[in-house]
Formats: sequence, C-alpha cells, structure tokens
Amino acid sequence: MENAEPLDPAKVAAAAFKILSENPMFKVGEAEVRGNTYRVFENAPQNLAGLFAYGATHGDKDFLIFEDERLSFAQAWKQACRLAHAFQDQLGVKQGDKVAIAMRNFPEWCISYMALVSLGVIVVPLNAWWKGDELKYALEDCGAKTVIVDAKRLGYILPLKKELDLTLVLAREQGEGADYHYDDLLSGSKDETPPVADIHPDDDFCIVYTSGSTGEPKGVVLTHRGAISTLMSWAFIATVLKEVSGGESAFGDDPGVLLAIPLFHVTGSHSIFMLSFLVGRRVAMVYRWNAHEAAELINREKLTNFIGVPSQSFELMEAVGDAGLPSLIDIASGGAKRPADHVKRIARKFKNGMPSSGYGLSETNALGCVISRADYQLRPDSTGRPVLPPLTDMKIVKEDGEEAPRGEVGEIWIRSPANFRCYHNLPEETAKVMTSDGWFKTGDLGKMDAEDFVYVVDRIKDLIIRGGENISCLEVENRVYDHQSVAEAVVFSVPDVVIGERVGLAVYPKQDAEIDATELRDFIAKGLAGFKVPEKIWISPAPLPRLGTAKFDKITVRQIALMNPPAFTV
Repeated sequence: MENAEPLDPAKVAAAAFKILSENPMFKVGEAEVRGNTYRVFENAPQNLAGLFAYGATHGDKDFLIFEDERLSFAQAWKQACRLAHAFQDQLGVKQGDKVAIAMRNFPEWCISYMALVSLGVIVVPLNAWWKGDELKYALEDCGAKTVIVDAKRLGYILPLKKELDLTLVLAREQGEGADYHYDDLLSGSKDETPPVADIHPDDDFCIVYTSGSTGEPKGVVLTHRGAISTLMSWAFIATVLKEVSGGESAFGDDPGVLLAIPLFHVTGSHSIFMLSFLVGRRVAMVYRWNAHEAAELINREKLTNFIGVPSQSFELMEAVGDAGLPSLIDIASGGAKRPADHVKRIARKFKNGMPSSGYGLSETNALGCVISRADYQLRPDSTGRPVLPPLTDMKIVKEDGEEAPRGEVGEIWIRSPANFRCYHNLPEETAKVMTSDGWFKTGDLGKMDAEDFVYVVDRIKDLIIRGGENISCLEVENRVYDHQSVAEAVVFSVPDVVIGERVGLAVYPKQDAEIDATELRDFIAKGLAGFKVPEKIWISPAPLPRLGTAKFDKITVRQIALMNPPAFTV
C-alpha cells in the first residue's frame, strides 16, 4: 500500500462527470439559500427525516453494535419513530423546540438524535466532558428546556433543574431526580410510523457548540440542507473512488466502522453516525477508548473503516500485534492534523489499511477537504483537495481581501450550501466570519498548490486543538484569573507528537503572593472540563511581556516558556 500509485486526475474527473450526468441521486441544480445562489443536489431528501427513512431501507442489516447489543437499520429507525411520538405526546415537544442531549456515546444518543430531528426539533448535542458551569452556559444560551442525560450528566445538571426549568430524561442508567426514563418513554410508545412534520430544507436542525477565540463556546446553527449536502458530497466522493478503483468500495464489501470519538462533534455525528446510516455501514461503539480493546473489536467484527483523532490512530498502530487489522481498508483522521511521520508509519504497518484524512469545521457541517491513498502518502502535510465537484468552493485569501496566488499563504475561505446559518445569539460574531455572498472565513491559514491540494499551516484564532478538541485560550485564561494569587496569565499551545497540541500556561503572581503550580492546576480543574486544564505551567519571575498595544506578546511568552522547564507538568 505504501507504494500504491496516485489516482490519475484525468480518470477521477472522467468518473465524476459520468456519475454527475448518469446517477440521478447526484444530479446538481441551483437553489437560493439565505439570499445567495448555491449548487445543490437536486434530488436530495428534503430533510434529514427523509434521509433517515432512506437509510432504514438497509433493513435487517446490523447498524449499531454496543457490547452484546445489536440494532438493525430498520429497528433503529422504528425505535426513533416511537421515541419521537413519545416526546410529542408525553412531553409536548414540538417542531422548532430545542432539546439537548448530554450523555456519553450510547445507542440511545443516536436514537434520540434521529427521533428529535425527525420531529423538526433543533437538537443540541452538549459536550459530555463539560461540567456544571459549562453545561449551564450552553443550556441558558440555547434555551433548551428538555435534556436527555446519562447518570453522570444528570448529577451535573440536577442542581440547575429548578433554576432553568428543565425536564430531564434519563437514558440507559439509573439515577434519582429525572422526570422520565428513556426506556419508559420508548416502551410506552407503539407508533412506528415517521412523525408528521413539515420540515423545510433550510430549517435549523442542530446547534453544535464549538470553542473559539471569544472565550465562551459559540453555538453553531446547522440546517437540514447543510448536513445533507455534506453527507451526499462524501457519498459522491466514495462513488467516484469506487468507479476509478474497478468497483472496490471505499467502505468495503461488508462495511463497518469503529465509533471511538464523541458523537457531540460533527466528525462523530456526521462522518460516522449519519453517513453510516445513509450508506449501510455498521457502527461499532466503544464505552471508552482503549487501543488494545479497539483492535480486538475491529478484528472480531471485521470492521473496514477507522475514523479518529490522530492520537487514536497512533495508539492503535502501537497496540496492534503481528496479526494486524486485516479487515481495515481505511484509517482516517479528523479534528486535528496528523503528523507526517504517522502517515508513513501507518502505511507501512497495515497490510490493507491506507491512511486518509479530512478537513472541515463545525461551521461547514465537517465538509472541506479529503485526502487518501497514495495522494496522502506523497503529501502527508496536506489536508487534501476540496470536496469538489459538485458543491464546494474554496479559496485562499490575503489580508487585503484578494485571492492569493498558488503557493502563497492566506486565510482559507469555504463556500457551499453546507455552511452554517449563524452563531446562535451572536450576530456580530456571525458577520465577522460570513461574507454577504456566502463565504465562510475559517480563521485557518493555509495555501493551495497547483494541483489544488490544500495545506493548513497556522491559525488566526487564539485556539488550541488538543486531540481534536478546540480549546479557547481566553476561556482558560478567564478561569485562571479567578485564582486569588494570579496577576497575569497567558495560555498557549505546547507541541505534542501524539495529540498535536497540549495546553500550556504562563502566570505571574500578584505582589507579595506565591503560586503553587499544582494547587493552581487543581483550582483550574474544578471549573473546566478536563481536556482544557493546563498540562504544563510556568511561573514567571517577571511581568509577562506585552506588545505596543498593551496586549500580551503571546509569541514571545510561548517561545521563552518552551525554552525553560515548567514548574508543573503532567
């Protein structure tokens, strides 16, 4: 596989044009979306309920596999329909309401998502690593009054129940304080017909919270058309690859994928869960990530696809013995850039599995670029070509607003019907990143070569990407300043070969105060999700350097810190 030949661009283009002209599923037309004209899939389902109904035609094939439980495609959709009627009839949930899901990966997460979306409800997947204050912020911001929880999230949210007037539905596990139990709702509902809802393609279906440079997470509002545009674009790429590969499917003859990343991210919900329901691919869920157990599950279920953050594919490679993972044909990464050396090592390690990668954001329903096969092995630093044709446009833009020549660095802009509608309750933040003619300014710096391969080289946003999780430096700094002894604080990324970046912190104490780095970290951890807590802390003997604007000179702070040993390291 390491010596596989790159795909012939002429053959790829010929296959793409053939499929676009002959396959009615991928017929492209035009539609006006929020005042702009976009290329769209003309024969796509009008909404995700239609896409789920189509996926249910895969029938009795296994869809969800969790421990000793199995649900077929037909069973999953029937359960989703029953649950939708239960929410409608017993809880009074109606189209346009917002309902949150706050739980770890369980089959109930997927069924609840399908049920709510098919009702025309706006589903709000909450980060399962968040704690009380973080959950409270998102629930207040989105306005959801019904929350589906597991036992741990029930414990975090119960203190908020009265203040926020919440109705809590406990799934899978047992606990005290919930208003309803998922199993009771499901068993009490017998109607397996899809709920009746007039859902327009450009209606909102989801609010995904993503960290940015503003401190608090931003709610990214996604539409039915946006998600469907992404899912069908990926299906189109897979169809093209099958055409040029002599009938070899990118998903395998008996497709199956491991779900080992959170469903509350678009990589989990879109790339794995919903795409699998569309194309008839089994999804094997794990309770928690363990590379050795993941390898055993892949071999036991003969899974064909793996999608995870770069650190997971690295750990999987390290955990696999001589038997390897013979059923795997694709080992994909998303959420963060995979180190170039890992690409080559994966290609050498696995007999049949080829490394691949993708680039997308919550704001684009995860649609952006893909790269695989020999193209990736020859260009391990690239994030791939834009997913076009048929719907996506991408360009590199200089600071003066002009498009950058090939090979020059600028901001990556993306335009497609998959782009988000807005940031919830943040019109000014939306206006900063969305142009009047529909381009989304990603905040990522990159370049595009003569063959359309995109390379992400840096980011404009004050953001750390730790193993696929976006972390706002400002949010962490705000928590640090809550400590009584901290006068100055700067949070920055620390390079890491396995997970890409870790969270670093430099602090300067108040006059006559002392800072114990271990105590400071424990203090920070009480208010933030674990993945946001600094893993290396430096205590500066002098005030932190500033720029002429009086802002901290983060570049210099980071450079000096990384030249010296930290006072605390995990």
